[in-house]
Amino acid sequence: MTTVEDMLATYPADLGEVDRAKLTRCIEECIACAQACTACADACLSEGMVGELTKCIRTDMDCADICTTTASVLSRHTGYDANITRAMLQACAIACKACADECGTHADQHEHCRLCARACRSCQQACEELLGALG
Repeated sequence: MTTVEDMLATYPADLGEVDRAKLTRCIEECIACAQACTACADACLSEGMVGELTKCIRTDMDCADICTTTASVLSRHTGYDANITRAMLQACAIACKACADECGTHADQHEHCRLCARACRSCQQACEELLGALG
C-alpha cells in the first residue's frame, strides 16, 4: 500500500461511491506531476537558453501549483462538494495538457522537459479517468 492508500483507508467516514483506485492514482499522479513540473522549471532556469524557455517555465510553475492544489482538494473528504472536485479535476487536466504540449516542444533538446511532459500526460489521464468515474 502507498501512503495515499493508507490515508484513505484511515478516513473514519464513508467515502461514498468514489472509485478508490482512481482516486488514489489521481492524487499520486498530481503529486508526482507537481514535483516534475517544479524540477523542470528549475532545470529550465539553469539552461543557457533560459530566455527561450520563459513560457515553459511559466507553464511548469502554473501546472505544479494546480496539481498541488488538486491533490489537496482530493485528499479532503469532510464536507465534500462534487462541483468543486469536478472543477479542480478539469482545471488540472487542462493545465497538464498545456504543460505537456509546451514541454513537448523542448523534449528533443532537454531531457527534463521530456520527463515533465510524460508526467503531465499521465496526470491528465488520471484526472480525466477520475472525472469520468464521478459521473
